[in-house]
Amino acid sequence: MPTGLLRSYRPVVSSPHIKSTAVVAALAALDEGRTPERPVLRDAVRALLTALVERAPGRSVEVRVPPYGAVQCIPGPRHTRGTPPNVVETDPQTWLAVATGRLAWSEAVSDGRIRVSGIRADLSGYLPVQPG
Repeated sequence: MPTGLLRSYRPVVSSPHIKSTAVVAALAALDEGRTPERPVLRDAVRALLTALVERAPGRSVEVRVPPYGAVQCIPGPRHTRGTPPNVVETDPQTWLAVATGRLAWSEAVSDGRIRVSGIRADLSGYLPVQPG
């Protein structure tokens, strides 16, 4: 096959346009009081996690948004085995709200919608990663 004809084997997943479309679609569904379709919510969560990693590269904090994704970010000492000492965990809807600036980090943590452990687990300086 000529070089100019090579394409990603997963073009829909690889396209940044599709990912930003997923964020917009998920937020629109939430604004309308609906639950976003599972694939849309998954793609939106993953796109925003990827944006966080791009903004705060590193491996000292693990951010978990079950069941859709987990990433390591924030500069500092990295952890390689077992449960990391710096963990952030939340549900998909809260992650979308915090990652797009619709919900303040401090409010989500104080309400218990985001669970944090470790001295590096404060993401407030890196959020929002995309305006909502």
